Amino acid sequence: MTPENDTPAEASSEGTDELARHASKMAKKKAARDKIMAQKSGEKGLIIVHTGSGKGKSSAGFGMILRCIAHEMPCAVVQFIKGAWDTGERRLLTTHFGALCQFHAMGEGFTWETQDRERDIAAAIAGWEKAKELIRDPQIRMVLLDEINIALRYGYLDVEEVLAFLRDEKPEMTHVVLTGRNAAEALIEAADLVTEMGQIKHPFRAGIKGQPGVEF
Repeated sequence: MTPENDTPAEASSEGTDELARHASKMAKKKAARDKIMAQKSGEKGLIIVHTGSGKGKSSAGFGMILRCIAHEMPCAVVQFIKGAWDTGERRLLTTHFGALCQFHAMGEGFTWETQDRERDIAAAIAGWEKAKELIRDPQIRMVLLDEINIALRYGYLDVEEVLAFLRDEKPEMTHVVLTGRNAAEALIEAADLVTEMGQIKHPFRAGIKGQPGVEF
């Protein structure tokens, strides 16, 4: 019998059966999920890496910073490359949330803009010194090291030194987020959470420049 020929009572019964099956399926999923979650009771400060060729690495990091602010958790940002840019996130955080979030723009632009490797190295080292100061402070719950992976890739900073510091001096409950494409394998191995942003489509390839609110 087709649904069109069902009597109202039969159609209602079939609908009730479908709802019951769905409810039973969801109840089983919830029970399984609750069992898994009951086994996850540990807490620790995480080393978090956002890398990959796709857009969204810094955006995701700033999303976490805003979550910290919403929870009234002191946090900080150190920008290693884009520091010379006037970005929306910088305006927002410094203007409205300076009491909870320190913002340090230490970079001077991408290396092809400065065209001065020694200056780039000096800026990266200054940024790392500031980052260490912030990370050592146990009152600061999250530190975002924006585009530090670029500085590591170009050799402006030593990855083993960064890893040793995070291993030996980072307070137990402090989260550190490191963004930028081409994250070092050693950093990926040491991290607790790694997300790779893949690029499927980007307007830049169609001649569209970076736009406020989307790119910066």
